[in-house]
Amino acid sequence: MKCRIMIADDHELVRVGVRAFLEQCQDLCVCCEATDGHDAIEKAGQYHPDISIMDIGMPVTNGIVAARRILKNAPGHRILILTVPEPDETIRAALESGIRGLVYKTDPLSNLLDAVNEIRRNRTFFTAQVGDMILKEYLLIDQGPVVEQKNSPEPTLTLRERETLQLIAEGKSTKEVAMCLGLAVKTAETHRGRVLRKLRLHNATELTLYAIRHSIIEVPVLNDQFQNKTLVAGVTK
Repeated sequence: MKCRIMIADDHELVRVGVRAFLEQCQDLCVCCEATDGHDAIEKAGQYHPDISIMDIGMPVTNGIVAARRILKNAPGHRILILTVPEPDETIRAALESGIRGLVYKTDPLSNLLDAVNEIRRNRTFFTAQVGDMILKEYLLIDQGPVVEQKNSPEPTLTLRERETLQLIAEGKSTKEVAMCLGLAVKTAETHRGRVLRKLRLHNATELTLYAIRHSIIEVPVLNDQFQNKTLVAGVTK
């Protein structure tokens, strides 16, 4: 029986390339594609793929939030992140969402196929850099308790609040946020207010800066030297 795969990435070139590569294997088939995180959540519920290959930096809903929503609806689903090199904080958030593997777009193609095959067997697969990070943190934990920094704990946002934050940071009005998330305008306003209070921010500009620093949104680089590239929390792709 073929393994059914969903590819979720906002870049068509990536989706087409990954599909062409994977479908060279007779026991793999791409059952659907998604262009953003919200689309991925809907397609996962509609097509029930065995594995979803997802980018992190997608519009509307990023890959981490989408992964959490998909796994909440289908705990047995398996998600592989395919992304550009990301800051450790973003990788930790991805790992905490329940993904089964992570491969960088700068890795050899063989890593992608190895990851898919391992995840099919209910194993995990992480690119070398991420594996090293996990190992180092495990060793630190194994050495004994670590004194936690409690001066400024990171606020916890609900999935809906993270979606609201991303949409506002992408420049959408409260009415547009409500339309994207299928909410009443008043409910969207409530989520916006809660996000501002939790993050101790005051306006959409500060929310946008927060989203950039935490790799929640991608920022186009307007400099001619970097035209057609994207900056993701300091990483170009």
